[in-house]
Amino acid sequence: MEEEGQSSAPLLEEKQPQTAGCPGCAVDRRKAANPGIPYGSFIYVWIVTLCTALPISSLFPFLYFMIRDLNVAKRTEDIGFYAGFVGASFMFGRCLTSTAWGIAADRIGRKPVVMFGIFSVVVFNTLFGLSVNYWMAIATRFLLGALNGLLGPIKAYAIEVCRPEHEALALSLVSTAWGIGLIIGPALGGYLALPAENFPNIFSPDSFFGRFPYFLPCLCTSVFAVVVLISCIWMPETLHKHKVSENENQSIEALEAHLIDPKEKVEESGSLGTKKKSLFKNWPLMSSIIIYCIFSFHDMAYTEVFSLWAESDKKYGGLSLSSEDVGQVLAVTGASLLVYQLFLYPRINKVLGPTNSSRIAAILCIPILFAYPYMTYLSEPGLSIVLNIASVIKNNLSVTIITGTFILQNNAVPQDQRGAANGLSMTGMSFFKAVAPAGAGIVFSWAQKRQHGFFFPGDQMVFFLLNVIELLGLILTFKPFLAVPEQYNRN
Repeated sequence: MEEEGQSSAPLLEEKQPQTAGCPGCAVDRRKAANPGIPYGSFIYVWIVTLCTALPISSLFPFLYFMIRDLNVAKRTEDIGFYAGFVGASFMFGRCLTSTAWGIAADRIGRKPVVMFGIFSVVVFNTLFGLSVNYWMAIATRFLLGALNGLLGPIKAYAIEVCRPEHEALALSLVSTAWGIGLIIGPALGGYLALPAENFPNIFSPDSFFGRFPYFLPCLCTSVFAVVVLISCIWMPETLHKHKVSENENQSIEALEAHLIDPKEKVEESGSLGTKKKSLFKNWPLMSSIIIYCIFSFHDMAYTEVFSLWAESDKKYGGLSLSSEDVGQVLAVTGASLLVYQLFLYPRINKVLGPTNSSRIAAILCIPILFAYPYMTYLSEPGLSIVLNIASVIKNNLSVTIITGTFILQNNAVPQDQRGAANGLSMTGMSFFKAVAPAGAGIVFSWAQKRQHGFFFPGDQMVFFLLNVIELLGLILTFKPFLAVPEQYNRN
């Protein structure tokens, strides 16, 4: 009898016939010859994921001040409203194109899609830092999201470069780098924004960085992306590319057939019969994607609310912290994520499995979120200590949930549907993450205007609604909604 967390081989993974000149076969031979952890390939997984995560939330610590300086909000209370749409534009762009990037990754390979996505980070993240008006900021963020198809292919790549026993570590690396990017990005934004104000001895108000006060953090992220782009020249491809003859159809079926064919189809791939069905009829995949979207919505809304709440004035229920203070909190959280995901999560997953660990993490998040609004009554140094502890615990629990859904999704499909499945997952997640910042900004702006409301006044309402979403995600992790891949069920 096999426990949920003691699985070995992934569901539906099929042994590919070895073909000379096929990059996927070369990777398979390397895995067969070297049973250890593929550290070199995991480094690519790490840096590519970090590269795509850094620009996503790096703007949040300074977005409040950026909207103020762009003079688009007529009142202080309206800043959150306008900030939400800038935060949403990235995810809206990615929502429109993620499935297309999944198709491309399954057709032409993981590597070309990854490299093009990194190139888009270099260009459009830099332009965002040079925004001179509100609409330029929205347009550059939208294009950055639309042309950034990195996360889906790199999740598929992480599974394909390692043996089954190392899958949990591979996907924990994705979620670790992703989580750290979502923390370190805002830390960079908090420390490096407004350099003429924060570092007057180095940057004068008349200098280039004084005229573009939000360019420096964007520039640092873009420079890192350039380094990653160059290093990816040597990244091995994992997609199987076999020559096709009239009697042999070993090519990957078009994603359109996966998505719109309502009937399961049986194909003959060489001498092996493989059963392929519509991704939409694969309920273990679809149920895990829906749960992933719910928790992603929550995490994105929390990320925006945390910075807006921490930097808003205490008379509105905030903490009156500077962008530098927020950056310091997020830097500590990022360091904790690295330790947790590399040393603790693989052991937790081995004992509890991805489903149970996600449920426990969701349950623990609820009381932590309820405690946030009451931190405004604390003074230093107690405030800093409590805020750092709460941020560390909350973000580690969130990454536990996301990693669990990664594992379930990637084990619910065979390799030649993995890029498509991750593209579909990214499309859904991006839509929810596009709605989250806009919704969070609107709710935050509304909550600050009702400081004396009867039911959860002020920011208490914001964190109450975050808990409602968390509870919904928790409920969906149970049967009959969640269908777990067979190897994670008890036999």
